[in-house]
Amino acid sequence: MSMAGNLRKVGSLRGVDSLRRVARLARRRPRVDLSHPARSPLGSAVVNCVTYRRGIRQSGSSDVRDAVRHVRKHGDGFVWLGLHEPSEREFADIADLFDLHPLAVEDAVLAHQRPKLEEYGETLFAVFKTCCYVDHAQLTATSEVVDTGEIMVFVGRDFVITVRHGRHGSLGHVREDLEASPEQLAKGPAAVLHAIADHVVDDYLKVTECVQSDIDQVEMEVFAKDGERADPGRIYQLKRELLEFKRAVVPLGRPVQTLATEPPPVVPPEIQAYFRDVSDHLLRVAEQVAAFDELLNSILQAHLAQVTVAQNADMRKITAWAAVIAVPTMVCGVYGMNFDYMPGLHARYGYAVLLAVIGALCFGLHRGFRRNGWL
Repeated sequence: MSMAGNLRKVGSLRGVDSLRRVARLARRRPRVDLSHPARSPLGSAVVNCVTYRRGIRQSGSSDVRDAVRHVRKHGDGFVWLGLHEPSEREFADIADLFDLHPLAVEDAVLAHQRPKLEEYGETLFAVFKTCCYVDHAQLTATSEVVDTGEIMVFVGRDFVITVRHGRHGSLGHVREDLEASPEQLAKGPAAVLHAIADHVVDDYLKVTECVQSDIDQVEMEVFAKDGERADPGRIYQLKRELLEFKRAVVPLGRPVQTLATEPPPVVPPEIQAYFRDVSDHLLRVAEQVAAFDELLNSILQAHLAQVTVAQNADMRKITAWAAVIAVPTMVCGVYGMNFDYMPGLHARYGYAVLLAVIGALCFGLHRGFRRNGWL
């Protein structure tokens, strides 16, 4: 074979390899950065729309109507639709397609809801408060410690709709973990609800560990030497941030307990056991938050007590020195009244004796105050 033929053969092999690489890349599913606040190319508010059958992600169109039509045609599987801060207009068509209750739709669009669990016919509506710890080089009186967001979840027989509000709370890795366990994902939409609840509570545990470090730092500074000079604004700010965290954790206890003990029909019994584990973790977080609240109260009271003690010590010192200075002031005031007949007024050593008496009295007072801890 000629050299030109060999070159053509090599070029064709390289072309085949290139096509194979392109095909492999095309088979890879697109990865969307769900933590980014920008809207996804799938729509103004749609982050992802995927169909699952027997726990396996199905390829095909990402159009919501096509996905629902495909699932209901085959009679198995479900659709997982992810949204980020949709407007009322953007959510209207989705609400009509899945027959969502208007009250639940209003809560999902407006956000700023308490954690809760509502049942509307065959659709379950759950609200979770997401929390993340805000890193800071040093805690100040204005530091943001806990940032919160919201995740609303609609769970039906053949669909899961997640509506996320806030700058964090990405569900990308939750989806990936579920897709890595097809046997769990095959249990239906309730498995997604459990994974989201478990993800939210796990984030709570991470926040409690970081808040514990801040509380330890504040406590160490308050009980250190010159602890009365610590900034009480830092303690108060940490308590306010803990209160915001508490508003996310405590109200979630009853919904998770309901899912663990008396779940609605959309949650099968095999998923109920998983919610009991989530309930245990949430109870631990709630206990830690209550303990943190009590500890911050004690730290704040201890700081105020230290300030009071320091002020009392300063007042004792001022009073003691005032008593010492009062002796020469009184004596000099008496002898400054210009009477003719006063003790030692015309004596040769009267002035020296008077100074000696004043010095002895001042020394005695000073020594007595030092012995009693006033100076």
